[in-house]
Amino acid sequence: MLGSRLADMTTAAPSAPASTPAAPSRTIWFDGRLYGSEETPSVPVTDHGFVVGDGVFEALKITAAGPFAVQRHLDRMSRSAASLELPAPDHAVVRAAIEAVCADQAWDFGKIRITYTGGVGPLGSAAAFGPPTLVVIAEPTDPPPPTVTVVTAPWRRNEHGALTGVKSTSYGENVRGLSFAHAKEASETIFLNTAGDVCEGTGTNIFCVFGDRIVTPPLLSGPLAGITREVLLEWCDIVEEDFTLATAAEADEVFITSSLRDVQGVTRWDAVEYPGVGPRTAEIAARFRARSTELVDP
Repeated sequence: MLGSRLADMTTAAPSAPASTPAAPSRTIWFDGRLYGSEETPSVPVTDHGFVVGDGVFEALKITAAGPFAVQRHLDRMSRSAASLELPAPDHAVVRAAIEAVCADQAWDFGKIRITYTGGVGPLGSAAAFGPPTLVVIAEPTDPPPPTVTVVTAPWRRNEHGALTGVKSTSYGENVRGLSFAHAKEASETIFLNTAGDVCEGTGTNIFCVFGDRIVTPPLLSGPLAGITREVLLEWCDIVEEDFTLATAAEADEVFITSSLRDVQGVTRWDAVEYPGVGPRTAEIAARFRARSTELVDP
């Protein structure tokens, strides 16, 4: 069916260009100045984040209570920056930028994107000249749905790579993975690692429920240390344990987490059906929702 649709697309007459979508209502902090939706600051084209992806980033949610888990995100950004041998980001400056882009916002749900790069550098892989570039953006977005479908990637995560566990702006592999999911009419793609164990999604961590046990891949298997994953390991009875795709197919429930998805039950993984928000997933989601409302910066 997909092949026939593609054939139809290649033979059909060209359609009129799609209209340009309206710019979202966002606020940008760059170089100490705020910009609204109607203007965009300029970053040099020789910035190493643009030239070779030499940078790190964080994405976190905003609710009526404010941005969630800011300090944990800043700590992870510092770890990622150290892994890329970038100068340590100034947490006080980043916090001030977050406060600036969130000021007077009345969103029920939104996101903050923090991007930190090596700054201007050579047109190659040698170290950037600096100073680093910092951009913080806030914009409203839709709350995540309670359930999703996922598919398995045809590519493997390298759990031994230089960027393993680093939230790098070199995100092309994840862009490709998410495109693969959308082509399969799914919301997320799950990667296995080179050992054949389940690793992570393009931007999520994954959990399986087996009776009373809830397991998630350990960091040595290659997943990013997700912030939602981190707090759930502290707040709930969850263990870190390797498991294969075949083992996951026997799970009673499966759910994924991320800073912008919170806790989402999986209804289908490839051809395997799951209950979505089963009893244990509902329990975990409710606990996370309650605790994250009480503790905005846990």
